[in-house]
Amino acid sequence: MESLKVYILIANRTYNDGIRSALGLAVENHYGYPVIMNGEFPKMSEYMAENIAWIADMEGEVLSCGADAPTELPEGVEMTNIDLEALGERMRDADVIIPYGLPKQTNEPPPACAE
Repeated sequence: MESLKVYILIANRTYNDGIRSALGLAVENHYGYPVIMNGEFPKMSEYMAENIAWIADMEGEVLSCGADAPTELPEGVEMTNIDLEALGERMRDADVIIPYGLPKQTNEPPPACAE
């Protein structure tokens, strides 16, 4: 089976679940790149720190876009700050991009998007 490069764009309030999803992809022999976006970081639990470290061990990378990653991370935990332009360039190589944790749309999409 071909390994896929998967970027998961995560709203901060749900970053725990998004990180776990990226780790699950890595376990299935894909490359997971969770991108935590826009705002403050909730307190990081030991469990989440282990998950982030495992993603790095499996050749993935946790990215922060829109806000700097926390500076005081547990040992072995790395997050890479990336700006929107650089993220866009990196996602050109993505096989799959998943928006994760976004609020449900209240407006219908334009007809051109339904085709």
